[in-house]
Amino acid sequence: QVQLVESGGGLVQAGGSLRLSCAASGNIFRIWNMDWYRQAPGKQRELVAAMTTGGSANYADSVKGRFTISRDNAKNTLYLQMNSLKPEDTAVYYCYADISGGVGRYGAWGQGTQVTVSS
Repeated sequence: QVQLVESGGGLVQAGGSLRLSCAASGNIFRIWNMDWYRQAPGKQRELVAAMTTGGSANYADSVKGRFTISRDNAKNTLYLQMNSLKPEDTAVYYCYADISGGVGRYGAWGQGTQVTVSS
């Protein structure tokens, strides 16, 4: 079984920064894409940033130029550096990983970490 554990969320003022981490552990042969999603109250979960194994990154238009996704493949860890935070970035942030493990290839989600940006 694979676990994804996010950390780094919290309360920050507008204009501030936070760095989220997502560590994957368990029966892992290979991790393919690793992504960050977020879900604000009353809204659908949306893709924020995605990164392939090779390091190619894609971002939602709303975070381009402010957020940076990165990953350490040796540590099976994904990061999201969030700068110039805005109140509209307030959401629960989830890590997602496309994993090849003992039972085949599947997607796994973390439990989420709350990010709150005050105005």
